[in-house]
Amino acid sequence: MILTDCLIPVNDRSQELKPHGNAAFPCAGYAIHYQKGQGENVAWHWHDELEIIYIAGGQMTAKVPAHTFRLTAGDILAVNGNTLHAALADPECDLQSFVFSPSLISGSDDSILWVKYIRPLLTSPSFSAFYCRGSRDDTAARRFRTAFKAMADEPLGFEFTVREELSQICLFLYDQFRPDGDAPSEVPSLDEERIKKMLTYIHTHFEEPLTVTDIADVAAISQRECLRCFQKTIQLSPIQYVLKYRIMQGADQLLTNPAKSIAAIASACGFDSQSHFAKTFKRFYAHTPREYRKRHGESRSTVPTPL
Repeated sequence: MILTDCLIPVNDRSQELKPHGNAAFPCAGYAIHYQKGQGENVAWHWHDELEIIYIAGGQMTAKVPAHTFRLTAGDILAVNGNTLHAALADPECDLQSFVFSPSLISGSDDSILWVKYIRPLLTSPSFSAFYCRGSRDDTAARRFRTAFKAMADEPLGFEFTVREELSQICLFLYDQFRPDGDAPSEVPSLDEERIKKMLTYIHTHFEEPLTVTDIADVAAISQRECLRCFQKTIQLSPIQYVLKYRIMQGADQLLTNPAKSIAAIASACGFDSQSHFAKTFKRFYAHTPREYRKRHGESRSTVPTPL
C-alpha cells in the first residue's frame, strides 16, 4: 500500500485534493527519495489530514509559516491539518510519511477519543507543527517505523498496527501541548489566511505578468503589508516566490511533456523569452533546461511530490 510518486493537485485555495487512503481506511503511506537538484520538492500546500514525516536517511528542510525545521535521519515532524507546509531536500533524503484523517484515530466525532484528545490537539493554537529529534527521543520514531513496516508488508491485521502506533503518536503530541479540551477552536492567523489567498492567486495566474500590487489586491492589503506577510510566513518576497514557482512549473513540464519545446514551456510559465527562462533555470537548478531534461527525464516523471 506504499505510494511513491504522484503530484499535488490543489483546488482554488491551494488545498490538496488528492485523497489519502479511502473512506474505509483513511490513511496513506508514502516513501520517496528527494534530491536538491530537483528544486523545491514539495511546494507550499495544505490538506485537512494530519501528517507524520520521518526521515529515513539524509537531510531535509521543512517549512510551515514562520518556522523552518532541518531534519536529519531518525527525526520526526508532525504537521497539523490545514497547515501550509513545504519541503526541500538538503541536499538529498529518503522521506517516509503518513497522511491520515483524524477519524482513523478517534472514530466518530462524539467519541471520548475525539472530545478528550483529538479535537483539543487539532485546535490547539500552539500546534502547527512539532519537531522530534530522533537522537534525543526515539519513541515516536520507533512507533512510526513499526506502523510503516506494517503498512508496507500488509500482514494480517496490519490496519490494527497502523492505527495503534499512530494513535500513540497522537497521544504523545497531545501530551506535548496539553491543550484545554474546553478551549474554543483555533482561529487561523490573519497572516496565514492572507498568504493562502495570495499563494492561490499566484498558483493560478503564474503564467501572467504579476506585480506586488496584483498579489496584494487579492488579500485587500497594501504592497507594504504584502511584503511583510510574505517575509514573515515563507521568508521570500512575493516576486521571489513567483519566480521560484514559475521555475518549478517549468521543471515539471520539462519532464512531463518531453515533446514540448523549451521555448513553449518558457512562455507557458510566464517568461518573456527562452533565454531569460534558461538563465533563471540554471540559477535554481545548476543545469540548463536541456541538461535538466536529459539528466532527470528517464529517472523521474514528475517534480513536485506530496508529503
